[in-house]
Amino acid sequence: MIRSLWSAASGMQAQTLNIDVIANNLSNVNTAGFKRSRAEFQDLLYETMRPPGFTTAGDSQVPTGIQVGHGTRPVATQRLFTQGDFQHTQNDLDIAIEGSGFFQIIQPNGEIAYSRAGNFKIDGEGRMVTPDGFLIEPEINFPIDTVAVSIGTGGTVSILQAGQEIPVDIGNIELARFVNPAGLSAIGRNLFVRTDASGDAILGEPGEEGYGTLAQGYLEMSNVSVVDEMVNMITAQRAYEINSKAIQAADDMLQVANNLKR
Repeated sequence: MIRSLWSAASGMQAQTLNIDVIANNLSNVNTAGFKRSRAEFQDLLYETMRPPGFTTAGDSQVPTGIQVGHGTRPVATQRLFTQGDFQHTQNDLDIAIEGSGFFQIIQPNGEIAYSRAGNFKIDGEGRMVTPDGFLIEPEINFPIDTVAVSIGTGGTVSILQAGQEIPVDIGNIELARFVNPAGLSAIGRNLFVRTDASGDAILGEPGEEGYGTLAQGYLEMSNVSVVDEMVNMITAQRAYEINSKAIQAADDMLQVANNLKR
């Protein structure tokens, strides 16, 4: 009977984490480049009271056996890198990646992070940066007399300067991809960093084989579906509730046993 108490308690703990993941997804429904996560679980150790295939005294073989599990536990939060919806912003420095790849972002400590959010700005020195002021890699610098910016699907950045009629190329945006993007570690600010699970970044030009193309004037929004997350939340809530009912049922049965009289 005590086994059922702990098994149901593990289910309640697992659904608490599930709700945490769902709440984070919903809170980032309007975050540019956000990728939703999914909580994954696995069953715990089984107590084998009679193994399958056990031979009885009469040389008969037991077809199934008796095994009782000890509940569940969270095993992973899977990041799902499906394409988010595009929003047309008409802002020259908003860039969406159509397909695979990440922008390379230089953190203040000099290390490279990776992002799907393409809502870039220009800082006081004319450099292309994220909303937090982090530089894009390779660095793109805009002259002070820039009057128009054009970013091609292949990543070429061109500008039109005051008094000129012919655009000038000033740089090229590179993309990075990973063998296992789900292995990247999220550090906030729409940024990811490599891990041993993700492998090293593989750099390439937008439009090359294995890399997406760029769309200027668009933002890739979150890939969170509010309807799906609401359904998942209801499922998690009911699972939490039914596990609490199992604890109550086990407690009631223990109470009956405790009240037995000779």
